Amino acid sequence: FQDGEDLGSSDETVLTRVFSTPVMVYNWPTKIKAFYMKEVDGHPEFVKGVDLLAPEGFGEIIGGSERETDINILLKKIEEHELDQADFEWYLDLRRFGSVPHAGFGLGLERLVRWCCDLHHVRETIPFPRRYGHIKP
Repeated sequence: FQDGEDLGSSDETVLTRVFSTPVMVYNWPTKIKAFYMKEVDGHPEFVKGVDLLAPEGFGEIIGGSERETDINILLKKIEEHELDQADFEWYLDLRRFGSVPHAGFGLGLERLVRWCCDLHHVRETIPFPRRYGHIKP
């Protein structure tokens, strides 16, 4: 992968094959992450984002970040990301009427189960998987 770019799943796999414990990747480049992520104090080129990568090639399990609460910064970042502000008015309203410092994350439950159970493919963790050409389980 290139410096300043996001990690793809193959990059995560290669990176985590080296480790026997989970790896935290944090302070991502601002330009590759969502506009609502809070910048690192004193380093606006990075955001307070984090990914938890499972070891032994299993890849990302959790992704999260601290959220920006200042509406003026959000407006600036929407413009920098060349996004249509109208699409985010509902989100901006959450900040217009008061906000508190907060963060959020997403957990890939099937990915976590795959890692814990040492399964070959994530589709093995889905109770009723569907794939192209196979609608019924």
